[in-house]
Amino acid sequence: MAERVNIFDAIGANKRNSYFLIFLVLGIFLGMVWILSEVFEYGACGYTLGFFALMIYGLTAYFAGDKIVLALSKAKEIKRSEYPFIYNVVEGLSIAANIPMPKIYLIDDPSPNAFATGRDPKHSSIAVTKGLLDTMNREELEGVLAHEISHIANYDIRFMTLTVVLIGAIGLLSQIVLRSFIFGGLRGGGRRGQGGVLVIIGLAFVILAPLFAMFVRFAISRQREYLADANAAKLTRYPPGLASALEKISKYPHGVKNASDVTAPLYISNPLKKAEGLFATHPPVADRIKRLRSM
Repeated sequence: MAERVNIFDAIGANKRNSYFLIFLVLGIFLGMVWILSEVFEYGACGYTLGFFALMIYGLTAYFAGDKIVLALSKAKEIKRSEYPFIYNVVEGLSIAANIPMPKIYLIDDPSPNAFATGRDPKHSSIAVTKGLLDTMNREELEGVLAHEISHIANYDIRFMTLTVVLIGAIGLLSQIVLRSFIFGGLRGGGRRGQGGVLVIIGLAFVILAPLFAMFVRFAISRQREYLADANAAKLTRYPPGLASALEKISKYPHGVKNASDVTAPLYISNPLKKAEGLFATHPPVADRIKRLRSM
């Protein structure tokens, strides 16, 4: 039997996790700035630029992370007049979950899938693929949308959106450091006899950054998906609807074209259609279906 999770405890944990994630990754950002400044003798100029870049990136990640994710996914906002049915469903589920109605976006892709993003329920969005609308019946679509509404109500979206944006930053910074070593050469640090040590530290950052990103992906607790599934069943009062939707999504042979390793954790089901093993971003679909059908 699945362990019961108190909804208020889960919301509080998600808020704490999101803030911890911000400070952790921004700390790594500062570490890379320090390495670049010391090794290549950027000095005070490097620290100043790094500080301002840190502030700008931190604010961007928090306030515009959802827009970045939607842009990466090539999602387009839709109007009520275009898709009245999905608007009515989302509106009803939002009222049931006691949250403001999120914006709705469409991804022009035949693979059925969906995700929610944003920093809080007042600034949230749900994106669905065209394939989801084409392949799901009413009960299945309601189940998927209820799952995403649950992520919004539980504040999962803040944690997941920040994760996506900050993991992207880690990859970008690691490339900057690597290219600096390759094309810039070792100009500084040697006068203090520390050049070799700093080079080793810098290379360690480059090597460890992708690994850190992988562990952050894993840190997006699978329990969040189980919790959203359970809350979705509670909202719709029909667990088989979401179970059937997950079954259809898992059986579709192709992934979502514009999804990536970075954005994959946001989706209701792995959009890449590849085995992830120990570092899977989602619980096994078969296990999720089994839990839903036992409710």
